[in-house]
Amino acid sequence: MNILDSLRTIVQEVNSARSLPEVLAIIVREVQTAMGAEVCSVYLFDETDQRYVLMSTRGLRQQSIGKVRLAMGEGLVGLVAAKEEPLNLQDADKHPNFAYFEEIGEEVFHSFLGAPIIHHRKVLGVLVLQQRAQRRFAAEEEAFVVTVCAQLSGAIAHAEATGALRQLASAGRGKSREAVFRGIPSSSGVGIGHVVLAQQEVDLASVPERYTLDAKAEVGTFREALKLAKQDMRNLGTGLEGKLSSEELALFDVYIRMLDDDSLGGEVIEIIKAGQTAQSAWSSVILEHVRTFRQMEDSYLRERAVDVEGLGKRVLGYLQQTDRQQAPLPRRIVLVGENLSATALVDIPVDRLVGIISLKGASNSHMAIVGRALGIPTVMGAVDMPCAELEGQELIVDGFTGDVISHATRTLRRTYLQRQREEQTLVKGLQKLRDVPCKTTDGCSFSLWVNTGLRHDSIQSLRSGAEAVGLFRTEIPFLLRSSFPTEDEQIVTYREHLQAFAPSPVTMRTLDIGGDKDLPYFPIEEENPFLGWRGIRISLDHPEIFLVQIRALLRASEGLDNLRIMLPMISNLSELDSGLALIRRAHKELTEEEGYNIQMPPLGAMIEVPAAVYQVAEIGRRVDFMSVGTNDLTQYLLAVDRNNPRVADLYDSLHPSVLRALKSIHQQASSVNCQLSVCGEMAGDPLSAAVLLGLGYKNFSMSATSLLRVKSMLLNISRERITDLVERALRLSDGASVVDFLSNALNLNLSIER
Repeated sequence: MNILDSLRTIVQEVNSARSLPEVLAIIVREVQTAMGAEVCSVYLFDETDQRYVLMSTRGLRQQSIGKVRLAMGEGLVGLVAAKEEPLNLQDADKHPNFAYFEEIGEEVFHSFLGAPIIHHRKVLGVLVLQQRAQRRFAAEEEAFVVTVCAQLSGAIAHAEATGALRQLASAGRGKSREAVFRGIPSSSGVGIGHVVLAQQEVDLASVPERYTLDAKAEVGTFREALKLAKQDMRNLGTGLEGKLSSEELALFDVYIRMLDDDSLGGEVIEIIKAGQTAQSAWSSVILEHVRTFRQMEDSYLRERAVDVEGLGKRVLGYLQQTDRQQAPLPRRIVLVGENLSATALVDIPVDRLVGIISLKGASNSHMAIVGRALGIPTVMGAVDMPCAELEGQELIVDGFTGDVISHATRTLRRTYLQRQREEQTLVKGLQKLRDVPCKTTDGCSFSLWVNTGLRHDSIQSLRSGAEAVGLFRTEIPFLLRSSFPTEDEQIVTYREHLQAFAPSPVTMRTLDIGGDKDLPYFPIEEENPFLGWRGIRISLDHPEIFLVQIRALLRASEGLDNLRIMLPMISNLSELDSGLALIRRAHKELTEEEGYNIQMPPLGAMIEVPAAVYQVAEIGRRVDFMSVGTNDLTQYLLAVDRNNPRVADLYDSLHPSVLRALKSIHQQASSVNCQLSVCGEMAGDPLSAAVLLGLGYKNFSMSATSLLRVKSMLLNISRERITDLVERALRLSDGASVVDFLSNALNLNLSIER
């Protein structure tokens, strides 16, 4: 087996491991074998005493595991960690940093190769290879070890986050069960509730090891899942008769026999009778067989690993389905999923939702926006959080810091309950601003509108004193359905919101799917979805969908006349012209051919693509209004995927380049007297809203939960002073400097204001 095959095998096995000891055992065994080394060891960082601890080894004495500890810079392991680069020596014992531990049994090994295991810029540990011979490891061997460390750092970080590392490294030290997982704060507030996992594709490796007191019931559940899976195989085989050869059809009989009591089924039942749950026993058996097949020399047999895994997922799906049917939803729900979208809300009563956590995504991904709209504490990008192990447990969701806490101590829980009460008091205090006129201290008027899309959100918007709707996300009703809504069904939704805000204007953005907003019944598979088929591009390619929506919008506005229609993702003038032409065509058909009495609404465009920034004046001459979508504009200007937690800290809407683009947009719009607003999430951040005011903007649209906070900020600043401060901020070199400068100048407590 060559090195590339070895790497693939190691990664596959580690990703299917279910515990930290198993992960480490696989690494030292497989790397030692692939390299032909006499010793392979892993040292991991222990937060409790800030040292690197020998956690697993092949070739050194097993009794030294957990006992050998090295500080940063101490010994060769500590030196690798401190320098964050590999160290390759032929006479390790002669190096000035060499530290000798008699109990470890390494005095006979001369060659040393150590590579750091780094995850998100943090050195988690060091992988070490040793040989008796006095030689430097070859360059390709060093490269292999570095690659292994880079590939496996995420799996090790995940295991560390489960608390397993602390349990292993601090045996007998009186450890706490409390665990903190860190993500990206995306909607402020504190939520305390029990975990409900969003339905998603089953994953054998994510099933935690759990035990049952009722093995008989678990066996019954398991047999029912096997029965359903067998029937699926029979139905599939019958359906493919005449299309496959007899040899290929015979495979389905093999799969059915694998589920019998004298094969996989019986093996699992024995483990269940020993105490494990059906899901846990089934997953461990299937993963073990998958590993066995993957290690086989024969290519045909190796490929059967995929079949076994597929069969395993099918049975597990039935087991999990049974669990979901049996388990009642808790009174206070924390919704958790790997990559949550608005469709996850379909099965959840929103009035019982107190927290949202997604392992993927960032603070401006679509689910985060929905969380802010609903006023629910939300944390995105909690990449190392072990979802399955936390199912049903109580979590504290800190939407201010991005922390997620399980098994909180009584003292910490009381602290968070107090923070909840303080937040509620603050919100009540802001309510007195609801009817105060929107004017700065020097008399400059501004307008506060809301972004909405859910009925619950509209109710909040009205209570917050919003003057109008600056962005109604029409895709949200589409996301919560299992098929495209009909024209009449859309009319009901749009009419409800138009009536709720009448006579105030309601800006309806046409269907904006793609990117991080896929419809479950209209999936879009692309390598680069944010640079692909989305927004106006889909609408123009599917006029049959677009025209139905436009007709529904226009018909819903009849007699109310408070509709505004806005086109998203405009990147060139021909797109804009085509979209406007279709709207005018639909209006003409409805009024002249079908007799409806509908006024032509104001038409607008979103400025959210860098190309549009340089054509604002031309766009402004064609439309009645424009609105800046700062979420996409920021990610495109900075080349930062806002759904990728690895680069989330680079997403900064106060970056000087973004501010200069916003200044240019305002200047161009003013030159053609076109109404301009901001509807991106930047408008809902108090400090950012102040910056926008200083750049000349006066119309801000945001989540209802942000409106009074922003209002409180803008009521207490001078337009003249903030304009001067922002001019000076534009000359700074980065977003952090802008924040520091403005917060000091305005004497802000950012933990409250941002």
